[in-house]
Amino acid sequence: MIQTLQRRSLGRLALAGLLLAGAAAFVRPVHAADETPDELVKRISTDVLETIKADKSIKAGDVAKIMALVDAKIMPNVNFQRMTASAVGPAWRQATPEQQQRLQDEFKKLLVRTYAGALDQVSDQSVTVRPFRGSPDDKEVLVRTEVRGTGDPVQLDYRLEKTPGQGGGWKVYNLNVLGVWLVDTYRSQFSQEISSKGIDGLIAALAERNSRNGKK
Repeated sequence: MIQTLQRRSLGRLALAGLLLAGAAAFVRPVHAADETPDELVKRISTDVLETIKADKSIKAGDVAKIMALVDAKIMPNVNFQRMTASAVGPAWRQATPEQQQRLQDEFKKLLVRTYAGALDQVSDQSVTVRPFRGSPDDKEVLVRTEVRGTGDPVQLDYRLEKTPGQGGGWKVYNLNVLGVWLVDTYRSQFSQEISSKGIDGLIAALAERNSRNGKK
């Protein structure tokens, strides 16, 4: 069975997911391609925190509302296929297109439901983007930030990739909370399930966990 993250880690991962999950809520497509990755992260992080603070239903963990936000606003700014494929590991290449889609769907639900339960922790946080060391020619970059509020500062870093083509912008494909990369954390869990029960077993385990979480 897929392992659960520790309570403290969940709370902080929830904040990370929150910042990631609001990525597209305030993106203006006409400007998206012109923004540097650190400018993008700074703007969306600040805007999302303010939005969550002002929206009581999202702050209370309204899963339906958060999921609708994810579907309508968030996914365009995240390479979720790459994120899911990295979490699944080598077995992704053996999965059928239908299995890959199921994995993406269930992984998205898992992340949203995991984060939703901790959104009430958002209060007076602010985000500082650390000096950016990327160059204009980079295709993949690391943006380091620090979330400050009550308690110790939380390290929150983003890996982004440049979307090719005219009008392309930056997309998030992984994030790091307190030195732990999200995709790596799930990869170790998913690997155990795949070794035991295969891709279909992982899909079933994710679906069962999402079903349990939905009844809480």
